[in-house]
Amino acid sequence: MALTAVSELINDTLRLYSWSLSIADKRVEKWPLMQSPLPTLAISTLYMLIVWLGPRFMKNREPFQLRYLLIGYNFGMVILNFFIFKELFLGARAAGYSYICQTVDYSDDVNEVRVASALWWYYVSKGVEYFDTVFFILRKKFNQISFLHVYHHCTMFTLWWIGIKWVAGGQSFFGAHMNAVIHVVMYLYYGLASCGPHLQKYLWWKRYLTILQLVQFHVTIGHTALSLYIDCPFPKWMHWALIVYAITFIVLFVNFYYRTYKTPKGSARSGKPIQNGKSVANGGAVTNGALNKHENHKVGVENGRKKRKGKAKRE
Repeated sequence: MALTAVSELINDTLRLYSWSLSIADKRVEKWPLMQSPLPTLAISTLYMLIVWLGPRFMKNREPFQLRYLLIGYNFGMVILNFFIFKELFLGARAAGYSYICQTVDYSDDVNEVRVASALWWYYVSKGVEYFDTVFFILRKKFNQISFLHVYHHCTMFTLWWIGIKWVAGGQSFFGAHMNAVIHVVMYLYYGLASCGPHLQKYLWWKRYLTILQLVQFHVTIGHTALSLYIDCPFPKWMHWALIVYAITFIVLFVNFYYRTYKTPKGSARSGKPIQNGKSVANGGAVTNGALNKHENHKVGVENGRKKRKGKAKRE
């Protein structure tokens, strides 16, 4: 009896999956990573294994400095996110998109394909962002690999596969468009922080990156709620799922902001550096490449400054 129930459940699931593929966006089915969810799930599973095994691997090893690699990575992400923003903005504008309600056009119109392609690059960028965590592990910043950090990275890459597979256009452009702009600003901060402590005094705006993220989530909820209110012809279940997803981020980011900037150790109001170099990251963590004053004194830099005994490995 139990085996029969399990067999029926499996068959129903397979039928549902086959039906869902029949209504998927035909334009993207042959694009890299889009034929099946398995590659995306495999990459995300590998990411989770790295999160679990990485700290164990690095436990008895010296941290890597990775300064120049981080500079290249962070500024590379600035370029990638600006490209995504530009393509979404120009493609949506040329296609006459509405910022209030926009249905998905599955035609091969050049502007619609341009928007779909930009959204695919946005999905890919979320996979590239897994390297944020890899760099934390290699630099032994284990305390920065928080639940928020891992939850943000893993879910964004995995869930956006669904977005590209079925709704690569329409309302989907709004959130990606806004998020790409924010990531340009964020990775610009990370890139400047990676350049060394001589730029730290110009990076006073790190706390506002978290505020910017929170504003984004509230705008997302408002925009999605408006779409539901006016009965915008876009999958309703996606609208409701997006609202719930944004609420989880608001809760987690508010908690991060309070712990980082409103507690005595954060000392944001006194203008002192954050304890352990904490700052805003993709998912709440220290910036990849930033050094606070304590670390600067302890580790030192080239050009005559003190260096810690057993200095960090270089690239």
